[in-house]
Amino acid sequence: MKKILIASAVAAVATAALAPTHPPTATFHVLLKVVSPCTVPAGAGSNINFGDVDSNAADVAKSSSISVTCSKKTPYTVGLKSTNNASTAGAGTMLAQTGGNADTVAYQLYSDANYTSVWGSTNTSGTVAGNGVGGVGNGSAQVIPVYAKVLSAALNVTPDNYKDTVTVTVRY
Repeated sequence: MKKILIASAVAAVATAALAPTHPPTATFHVLLKVVSPCTVPAGAGSNINFGDVDSNAADVAKSSSISVTCSKKTPYTVGLKSTNNASTAGAGTMLAQTGGNADTVAYQLYSDANYTSVWGSTNTSGTVAGNGVGGVGNGSAQVIPVYAKVLSAALNVTPDNYKDTVTVTVRY
């Protein structure tokens, strides 16, 4: 009987050692990385149209706005760059639209309604040449005003339609 009890005890210990004391478990991760993009949708800026201006007029000024959307808490800087005068912060040159007229009309872009802070353009490292407009994204479209001025001296040109294209760059 002693041998049977010992054999039963050994079998019980062996079974207990092989049997799990709790259900087996494992873990895995659920991952997500939220990036901080900024967008400037096509058509996000309205044209600045000075309209019909007499060549003897005083300085003319107009304003418009651009729309920028950045993720929440994403710092950004907006730069504006004229196609025809890309090397000078905030300066632009409107070219005549008809053939043979070589005149140009210079203008300046500003970030304030007092026309004192010249708007700059961003370079590849994200720094701004001149003044740019910075902000922090909130996940919704943020409207940023743009002010433009043509000095009276720049209006002494051949009557024509003049145009320039400005590129909006957002660094974040």
